Amino acid sequence: TRAPQPFFGKRTLVYALPLISKEDEMSRNPYEEVYGGSFVGGGAAELMIDHLNAWNEEVSKLSEQNETATDVEQNEASFEPPPNSFPSDIEISFGDQSDTMAFSRRAYVISEIPVGEYIFLHQLIDDASLILCAKSNTGMYEVVTYAFGSFPGNSIEEMPIQFVNKELQNFGVSSDRKYVYFTYSGQTKVFGNNAADFMKYLVQDTAEYTKNIVDTDRWVLNVWPKLEYQQLYSDAWRMLRDYYYDPNMGNVDWNMMHDRYLPLVARCGRREELDDVLKQMAAELSALHVFVYGGEYNDPLHGNINLRLANQVASLGAVLERSAEWGGYIVKEIPEVDPDFNPLDGRMIYSPLSDKTLKLTGQRGLLEGDVIVGVNGEAAMAVPDIHMLFRGMAGRSIRLDVLRIKSQSSFGRDRRMVKDAYIPEPVIVVPLGPDATENLRYAAWEWKTRNKAKELAKEQGFSVGYMHLRSMSGAEGEDSFVRGFYPDFDKQGLIVDVRHNHGGNIDSWLLDVLQRKAWMYWQGRATNVTTGGLGWDEQFAFRGHLVILIDEKTSSDGEGFSRGVSELGLGKLVGTRTWGGGIWLSSDNKLVDGGIATAPEYGTYNAKLGWGLGIEQMGVEPDIVIDNDPRETFDGKDRQLEEAITVLKNWLEGEPIVLPKNPGPHRDMALRKEVQGCAAVGDDGK
Repeated sequence: TRAPQPFFGKRTLVYALPLISKEDEMSRNPYEEVYGGSFVGGGAAELMIDHLNAWNEEVSKLSEQNETATDVEQNEASFEPPPNSFPSDIEISFGDQSDTMAFSRRAYVISEIPVGEYIFLHQLIDDASLILCAKSNTGMYEVVTYAFGSFPGNSIEEMPIQFVNKELQNFGVSSDRKYVYFTYSGQTKVFGNNAADFMKYLVQDTAEYTKNIVDTDRWVLNVWPKLEYQQLYSDAWRMLRDYYYDPNMGNVDWNMMHDRYLPLVARCGRREELDDVLKQMAAELSALHVFVYGGEYNDPLHGNINLRLANQVASLGAVLERSAEWGGYIVKEIPEVDPDFNPLDGRMIYSPLSDKTLKLTGQRGLLEGDVIVGVNGEAAMAVPDIHMLFRGMAGRSIRLDVLRIKSQSSFGRDRRMVKDAYIPEPVIVVPLGPDATENLRYAAWEWKTRNKAKELAKEQGFSVGYMHLRSMSGAEGEDSFVRGFYPDFDKQGLIVDVRHNHGGNIDSWLLDVLQRKAWMYWQGRATNVTTGGLGWDEQFAFRGHLVILIDEKTSSDGEGFSRGVSELGLGKLVGTRTWGGGIWLSSDNKLVDGGIATAPEYGTYNAKLGWGLGIEQMGVEPDIVIDNDPRETFDGKDRQLEEAITVLKNWLEGEPIVLPKNPGPHRDMALRKEVQGCAAVGDDGK
């Protein structure tokens, strides 16, 4: 169940499109073009007969017309036009004008380019060779050129370009396409977008890398903030006007809105203050998918990553409690995540104190109840909070002095009878940064909630699957659904938890999977659906009852998915009303400094609910309203989850999920005696 559906990798192909002049078109033989090149068609030649005959007739007519026109021209007075100092372009033939696909059908695939991961594709102005940036076996990128053979053919010649002790960091083409630039190890090389410069400044400079290096150390960009703020404001206003899904702007006088907030822009002294003005202006649309963020803000650390990390507070990925009695911090909880999915999406998710982490270095992990009394030789109680000693330590080794109250002491059991007899033991750990810590605790909550759901369902006498979707975006959302759905698709109930879901765009895929219906079942000689054999068709169709958990922080596509479940009659919604964003967006209306005031671009509707699907500004109302008490939630109780289990229990009592009964004895295929004695059967049995 780890790969339940076919997966087709996204591939990009390179095509060649021959440009044939009208003059060459007359001398072109379509038969030779198809069968004379490297694309031999074999026995399909007979299919070309009618086409070839028609082509020969057309060529004969055109030849006669040309001969007649030539005779007339010779008899008429000739007029010589003045010479043109500019070369004339070749007149390209687009083929038979009655065939709209004639020109595009000439394209053919350059199939000899090796399969790989390419992130840049470019062609020089005066050369047909392709320049690509390919990912090498080491994970680094390198420039590769492919020179093409003559038409019609797809042969190529590969030429990698490698610089000694240089790492490719950036590349691109100027906006007028006259220049190309490559950056290796912080040094940028710029040259003309032609074959001669490419060979001179890149290919022939691989050993030294000294030609046409741009001096970027003294580059300075002078910006007048007051004027830039005016431009940013007007651009944001203009793009909201042009991108917003309703051309009438919801009947808001948008020109007046520009004039209303413009005087405030002149009073902005910081980029953050401009954001405040943009928010007020954009909020006049009363649309939920309007976000203002990004841009160039004043940075007190001047972009110095070392200074930023020095002030970042690291974490041991555990819950610690200060204890004056023990003279340190008691380990109250070490989060654990799903052991079946670790690493998760290529990342290991463990607490630095976990045995799964420390055993890799020959150490033993801590247990809940152990006490940390020192950090890097400094007493833990010497500072107001132990995390002050972890500042700037993310990803760096530190030494903890630990009293192993619960885990086995390295000094023997006889010294553990009296508190004062415990001897601090050194443990070397690597603290986590804030993002990794958040991910660890989130994953631990998901694992704990899944186990709780299964435990509650078991107590009520039925089986359930549970998954939490943090978002509906890309690999994170897709992987979460696959991990949660396919191992439990055959359960009687399924809980999809989209609380705190921050949206994305994979709702249609989820709804497609959940709409599958089982219409027939498989029975083998020794196995069936109840003994581990094949299940039913459609494969992986969920046959049970579905409950969706939602709350006030379920947003965007999390709401779209919830509304889809409701509208399609797939399940019931439990929780609280959602955020209320029913107009979708692509977030591509960027400002000049990289900031954005997003524009809701794509309105949603249907015949029943109208614009916004009843989501925009209102949110999705659950079928069963129940809120979680903050104090109870902190203590580990989840009322919404418990209600989902109750809903499924009552639902299953009224509509149990059962397998169809066995059809009974198989068909009798034996030849009966009374049939054998039939007059139609001869003495020889025939």
